[in-house]
Amino acid sequence: MSTQLEALPYRHVLTLPSEPSAVRIARETAELALVEWRIGLRHPTIGPALLILSELVTNSVRHAAVLSPQLTVIYAAGKDCLAFAVHDRHPYQPPLYGSVAARSTGGLGIVKELVHGLNGTAVVRPDTDGGGKSVWISLPL
Repeated sequence: MSTQLEALPYRHVLTLPSEPSAVRIARETAELALVEWRIGLRHPTIGPALLILSELVTNSVRHAAVLSPQLTVIYAAGKDCLAFAVHDRHPYQPPLYGSVAARSTGGLGIVKELVHGLNGTAVVRPDTDGGGKSVWISLPL
């Protein structure tokens, strides 16, 4: 994947309350953005990407809402790359690195396996004040 995240020409930012409906809204917004960006929803990367997005938003809703009443989803794409991030203001940084052999269970295990299977990357970026983080996923198209 040759595209740098900063160079991706398509971007969209969505801020939502940290409640269960955020999962559906984040996914539907992703689908609308992809159509607008002329990335086919039947592309083999899109189904897994939407599942990864849903898992990350679900994790923020379940685990961060007590400290983060809102979450933000950042969507970005280019001709050969799809990227998105889920940001919340909870300081815990989930381990998304390491080998897939050391699988975790549940949503983050699914995220790790899907990202690895798609030859993508997953990075946790802490906020500069340490009070929150963004989980960035980038996938080749």
